[in-house]
Amino acid sequence: MSVLIHTSVWSQAFRRRQGNDGDSDVIQELRELIADGNALVIGPVRQELLSGIKQSSQFEELRDRMRAFPDVRLESADYERAAEQFNTCRRHGIQGSNTDFLICAVAERRQVAIFTTDNGFVHFSRHLPIRLHRSRFSSA
Repeated sequence: MSVLIHTSVWSQAFRRRQGNDGDSDVIQELRELIADGNALVIGPVRQELLSGIKQSSQFEELRDRMRAFPDVRLESADYERAAEQFNTCRRHGIQGSNTDFLICAVAERRQVAIFTTDNGFVHFSRHLPIRLHRSRFSSA
């Protein structure tokens, strides 16, 4: 089953030092999703991941690695639904980024789960029809 990967997961896999035990379950799960051909990405997540990299060589290396993952095609309806979801959560006192709600909208349309380490999505899931992916390797 395909899973939409949030920036927080990609960041742990690509930006942090290998061998960090706190990241191992997340990274191991991402590796499994990639190996099974089930990892999905959207363009705005790619942009977030590549933004803020100071060295050109690091940017190019990460850009080239991410090119292995084609972007899920976004539709006008995704942006409209993301705005609706933003408004729904805001009415309940929950805030998130435009990209976060775009992820929610795409996941809803494609009927896929979201893999994230961002706890904001737990709050979103209380008011939006989204599913969160849990690591098979987590002891929690």
